[in-house]
Amino acid sequence: MKSNSRIFLYLALALLLGLIYTIPAGFQVETGLIAVGFFLFLALYFRGNEHLKGFSFSVVIFAMVALAMFFPQHFQEINGFKFTQLINPLIQMIMFGMGATLSWKDFAAVAQSPKSVAVGVFAQFAIMPLIGFGLANLSGLQPEVAAGIVLVGCAPGGTASNVIAFLARANVALSVTLTTISTLLAPFMMPVLMKLLAGQFIEIYLLKMMWDIFKIILLPVGAGLLVHQLLGKNSGWIEKLLPLVSMLGIALIILVITAAGRDGLLAIGPILILIVFLHNVMGYSLGYGLARLIGLSEQDARTISIEVGMQNAGLASGLSSTMGKITTLGLAPAVFGPLQNITGSMLAAFWGRKK
Repeated sequence: MKSNSRIFLYLALALLLGLIYTIPAGFQVETGLIAVGFFLFLALYFRGNEHLKGFSFSVVIFAMVALAMFFPQHFQEINGFKFTQLINPLIQMIMFGMGATLSWKDFAAVAQSPKSVAVGVFAQFAIMPLIGFGLANLSGLQPEVAAGIVLVGCAPGGTASNVIAFLARANVALSVTLTTISTLLAPFMMPVLMKLLAGQFIEIYLLKMMWDIFKIILLPVGAGLLVHQLLGKNSGWIEKLLPLVSMLGIALIILVITAAGRDGLLAIGPILILIVFLHNVMGYSLGYGLARLIGLSEQDARTISIEVGMQNAGLASGLSSTMGKITTLGLAPAVFGPLQNITGSMLAAFWGRKK
């Protein structure tokens, strides 16, 4: 891969020149194919470069977004089957993978650093929901779209945060613990927070949302944890395979969600992108600031910053699909998912170069 990486860079640059030439034509087939090819070749180049390797998945996400924006009709439905029905099974697959890589000893970080865990969990379910509530009220967007901003803010930490924590030289054990605990608390915290903060935008059925999140999260995580315990030392191959499966699942979820909400994104895209960007960056900043203010170490503060700023946008999208509002409620999660991979990678690259 390394010997071919320069070839991939040249191919990407050639396609970039072609993209600059065809962009004025708008959403044409040729422009779409060139854009997708550019991002894929750039991802392959990054994959073969030690310094840029951490950005490769983020660039693949850009390729998925381009594919969905230029060719949405191919990823919306086929023979009456809507691809949005795949979102929840894909999330369950990712959650199963998360559970299958966990063991009871992974929760030891709670006993080792209870203060950091307590601050992280509090920040997760306080900072992002409240920022989302404030931005939703100021956005001027239609109620269901605004409710999506609150929804993604109420979600637990994203699974990609563990990879970003590793690249940022943060506390990976704490990151895994916070992601796991916030995920396990999500069936109870998300519906309550949505009822309190988004009830003015959209009707929330508390018990139904609890049951939906329980099915999407707790059941597959519990099944994965059980499989890990049964296999014991023979589970090594699962731990190697499932991160790749999870990344594939995330990419497919973003592809389907973006295709489903493509028209809405074109209509309100710039405003929503700005709001989601502010939501994401404020999460990083306030999470880090709170941790340092309380006196946590630099490493733990980085971890909490990443855990707070990076949300499980896939779960938020799955819930919007379950509620039948993927094209409105699901727009903010559709933007948040790809964007946080970019900002998270950039933050990891910045922190990764510092002690």
